[in-house]
Amino acid sequence: MILYINCCVRSESRTDRIARALLTKLGNEYTELYLPSLGLKPLSEEMLEKRTGLIESGDYSNGMFTLAKQFASADKIVVSAPYWDLSFPSLLKLYIENIYVTGIVSEYASDGAPHGLCKASELIYVTTAGGPYVPDYSFGYIKELAENYLGIAKATLVKAEMLDVDGFNPEEIVNETIAKL
Repeated sequence: MILYINCCVRSESRTDRIARALLTKLGNEYTELYLPSLGLKPLSEEMLEKRTGLIESGDYSNGMFTLAKQFASADKIVVSAPYWDLSFPSLLKLYIENIYVTGIVSEYASDGAPHGLCKASELIYVTTAGGPYVPDYSFGYIKELAENYLGIAKATLVKAEMLDVDGFNPEEIVNETIAKL
């Protein structure tokens, strides 16, 4: 199963357009999580205490773990996240905060080293930028998390940049990115 994590809030999102072209190319059915509609909230002290207690007791049946289980069981993950203010939308961070559950997506060895538990063979990160794209604080973070904490062997970047700079043709850039998929 392909899990499509969509953080695009604009109805005419160029990032979502590229991601959907990629999903079509992948040819498999997918499950879409439209993050703006999930009502995600930062973890509060009360939520953390509840989650910690459930994890410590080994009880992962609570509904608060549904998104983590879905993420961990996906065969491939596609994330669409526009490049905003030198990073990704805060909704993606909220999603990560809510799915990063020890015992579902990762575990730690006795020496403290992380070991990923996710089934996905690849995470494909799709982004667009109005100017030049600097991956350090967006894809770089996602790649590190996927490959070193979640157990996803490969993180791939698909990007279209310079979309809002005078002299560049955004439609042409998006179409070229789609053609290269």
